[in-house]
Amino acid sequence: MTTMDEKNRAKALELAIAAIEKDFGKGAIMRLKDGEKQHNDIEVVSSGARSRAARRR
Repeated sequence: MTTMDEKNRAKALELAIAAIEKDFGKGAIMRLKDGEKQHNDIEVVSSGARSRAARRR
């Protein structure tokens, strides 16, 4: 990505965050630290069931 693209992306992100915070209040969006995982590894046990959305295809 070029420097200009990065600047445009950063500006667009800041505008989007400002709009969300205006509508929903300060703290509506929480930023993660650089390199921080969004969530820990989650153990999953498959039930074998398929969702309704998958059957409609």
